[in-house]
Amino acid sequence: MTTSSGWDIIFDPSLPVSLIILLGGIGALVVTYAAWRGARSAGWRLGALIITLLVILNPTIRQEDRDPVNDIAVVLVDQSQSMSIGARTADAVATLKATEDKLKTLTGLKTRILTVGNTANSSDAGEGTNAFAALEQALADIPAERLAGVILITDGEIHDVPQKLSSLGFKAPVHGLIVGNRNERDRRLTVLEAPRFGIVNKPVTLTLRVDEASDAATTGGMASVTVNIDGKRVQQTEVHLGEPAKLTLVLDHAGPNVIEIDVAAGPDELTPANNRAVIVANGIHDRLRVLLISGEPNPGERTWRNFLRADPSVDLVHFTILRPPEIDDGIPIEELSLIAFPTSELFVEKLHEFDLIIFDRYKRQSVLPLEYLSNVADFVENGGAVLDAAGPSFASPYSLFRTPLARILPAEPTGDVSTGDFRPHVTDLGKRHPVTAGLAGDATPEATWGPWFRVIDTNVSRGSIIMDAPNDRPLLVLDRVGKGRVAQLLSDQFWLWSRGYEGGGPQSELLRRVAHWLMKEPDLEEENLAAAINGTTLTVKRRSMSDAVPEIDVTSPSGKITRLKPETVAPGRFDAQTPATELGLYRITQGDLTAVAAAGPLNPREFADVRATDKLLKPVTDASGGSTYWVGPNGEDTPDIRTTRPGKDAAGSDWLGLQRNNQYFVRAVRQAPLIIGPLALLLILGTLALAWRREGR
Repeated sequence: MTTSSGWDIIFDPSLPVSLIILLGGIGALVVTYAAWRGARSAGWRLGALIITLLVILNPTIRQEDRDPVNDIAVVLVDQSQSMSIGARTADAVATLKATEDKLKTLTGLKTRILTVGNTANSSDAGEGTNAFAALEQALADIPAERLAGVILITDGEIHDVPQKLSSLGFKAPVHGLIVGNRNERDRRLTVLEAPRFGIVNKPVTLTLRVDEASDAATTGGMASVTVNIDGKRVQQTEVHLGEPAKLTLVLDHAGPNVIEIDVAAGPDELTPANNRAVIVANGIHDRLRVLLISGEPNPGERTWRNFLRADPSVDLVHFTILRPPEIDDGIPIEELSLIAFPTSELFVEKLHEFDLIIFDRYKRQSVLPLEYLSNVADFVENGGAVLDAAGPSFASPYSLFRTPLARILPAEPTGDVSTGDFRPHVTDLGKRHPVTAGLAGDATPEATWGPWFRVIDTNVSRGSIIMDAPNDRPLLVLDRVGKGRVAQLLSDQFWLWSRGYEGGGPQSELLRRVAHWLMKEPDLEEENLAAAINGTTLTVKRRSMSDAVPEIDVTSPSGKITRLKPETVAPGRFDAQTPATELGLYRITQGDLTAVAAAGPLNPREFADVRATDKLLKPVTDASGGSTYWVGPNGEDTPDIRTTRPGKDAAGSDWLGLQRNNQYFVRAVRQAPLIIGPLALLLILGTLALAWRREGR
């Protein structure tokens, strides 16, 4: 509807204002001087000056035809994850409906509804609920002079509230409608100090505190804390509420160790989401100590040394026995040694300090008494690792199988050694096993490998044969013994690959995988469950020696359980995917196997304190002239909404105000000058004539 404004008088000066002021000042001085000298015409001269200045100022009477424009009220609804607690989401929906109904009763007002949330793949996922950043973007196309006000429907957990009112970029009231309950209580976990890395098998310490959050600080009482590393429970203890507590943990493998800390729910728990913290600590080996014993000089020694020396974290102790056992000339061994072989020190006193012992073409001989080899067998059963790279002596009377090591070796020699050109072959089981799966990147890698020329014939009573020679002769056998592990390479020809003979082969990768499997590297376990999140997709990877695996359960941060059916992607490898839109930690389980994956930051700010509150918003609402209101269940206590004039009160105990800006578009303008030229000239000349006449008397 078009309306007309009243008549207004405006000025449209013919000269710059500064020049008009200068001319007026000069004229005023002249008139004042004349009056001081007693001139009778001073009054008429003043009249002529005033009329002249009015003509220069050009007063005009104007009337506008105006089209009123609506003010805009912005309603921002918090849909962050903390709003999913209890009935907050339902209460927010009801409050929004009640607010919209009240806004519809106001004339000259348009409403814009916005939502703000945080998801796993949002760029500010770790920063909590950034409502004012979303509001700033939404107001980009709204003129500040048309904004009637802002209403936020939220639980009050907003983490980007501006410190200064000027930061808002507008002058309109801000109101908060708080859903949730007053004086809520919630138990939460805070990690005060956490290790970023630790030495494998050495203790690390973290410090945490469990608070019973309420309006008043609560101390005293106890809370149960459970610690899992890579999904396996390692500790459960009781801590005092409100007091720092130190926990000592041990990282048992290199690489990322996912440490989960869970606190038992409190009596008035709002959500378990902030009862949990996740830390990723990288395990590093202080030094990996390897004992390599070569039974005789052989071409493979250089391959072993190059492989082990290539890793700067490996401490290698290497001894080569130069004297074969069949020579018996009565000369004491210590007199033939260039460096004394500290057998007692290595195999009695410091055996437990080694991580891996490698026997390279070793023969049973008097250098190592049988009781020392018995100690090696005990070392494996208690968690150590042994790799036997067998040579022809393994099939002879000097075989290691004729020592106490027989109880840990899975392959028993038949007494025969097969020779001739053959290419190592990965067995069907080996194509599933992580040590040999995909060694050369295609389905039949052994077809491109160089040949070997000797294999020790054996009968394998236990363990896994993952590589063999023609006629199903075992070539590489892996086995678990007690708490430790054993590998047997039943040929001494692998050095041909390192020399590139007829194309060579992946000897470095094969030896690396065998060594890491012996060191219990999680990524090389036969039965393994892993998960990763990319964007909003959770991918679960399952490795197994079986042809099929059961369904996998995925528990989201909110507690929802999704069951996935893995699909075969390669022999022994299975994948499954599911959306991951929630912020926090996902737990993946299948039988005894567990894995975790974090969407967004490991410990999101959104769940640091999930109690509904008006304290965060109150400074900015009060400074803008607005207020905060606690709304009841189903929006029952939603305040009335009124329009107010700028500068007036915009909030009451049971009502909130939106600013009425009275903005408009000008459709047409009608104007006319108050003093026309001839009239102005007549008045000026008339006053000057009267002034002359007055002076003539």
